[in-house]
Amino acid sequence: MRADKKFAAQLPVFWANVRTISQEVGYTQRGEKIIKVPTIGEIRENFARLGLTTAHIVDAKGLPTEFGVNLLAYFTFRARILNDYVQNCFMDKAQAEKEFTRLKNKLKPKCPLPMNKQTGEKKNYAFLTGLVNMLVEANIGGAPCNYDPRSLTTITHNLMPYRTMARRVDGAFPAVVNPIAIWEIKEYYYTTTFGSRVADGVYETLLDGMELEELEKEAGRKVQHVLFIDDRFTWWECGRSYLCRIIDMLHMGYVDEVVFGREVLTRLPLLAKEWKIEYDRLVKLNSK
Repeated sequence: MRADKKFAAQLPVFWANVRTISQEVGYTQRGEKIIKVPTIGEIRENFARLGLTTAHIVDAKGLPTEFGVNLLAYFTFRARILNDYVQNCFMDKAQAEKEFTRLKNKLKPKCPLPMNKQTGEKKNYAFLTGLVNMLVEANIGGAPCNYDPRSLTTITHNLMPYRTMARRVDGAFPAVVNPIAIWEIKEYYYTTTFGSRVADGVYETLLDGMELEELEKEAGRKVQHVLFIDDRFTWWECGRSYLCRIIDMLHMGYVDEVVFGREVLTRLPLLAKEWKIEYDRLVKLNSK
């Protein structure tokens, strides 16, 4: 899923209001497993409690301003895309394992297929990571790829480090130095609660996105940033508010694409082919 262009163009003040309203009014409908759309009344009530004005959201007649109309449109969009689409993309462990096994038998991959970090009966392949690795390998036509970077992502200038990111990522194409694309994978098939580790993962992606935004603004260097997430229980049953934050982050420009669950099967092949086209262009350009 990529950002809707209408909302991707919003200024930081828009996202400040989105965050404040979401926090104070709530992300989800209490007692129901759905994302909610705040009402004007709820916004006015909670802003008044905080000592904040709503003059930029509602005019003297009680009607939404242009800013307010855009806010309400975004909240409606966010709820609709999560309630009607994203929740249906998530797989559980059994479904992910089935897709992993099917592709493994079909593709006979040579790329790494790492195990998860569980022990005992829960020890198994990291299904989403394996799906990502296999689908990248199958669609880059023999080009190099770092499926498990053990060093920090670095962008160079004149053979010197120009920017080095604070965190390691889960994959880089074609390499961790001057990548065309990097990705992060958040799979939690064996979790039984939504813990701080999952929440921290969302904010780690935000940090990476802020660093990449600075790189693009200051140096004109674009690195595609993709986030893969899965496990229905973790993300939909327990983490719906964090899904809202991820949709916000996508539209703020801190991640270029979020691939939800089984979207990996249809969307990643297209992405990998795009990366390969850019790789071939750069190889040809550098050979001149």
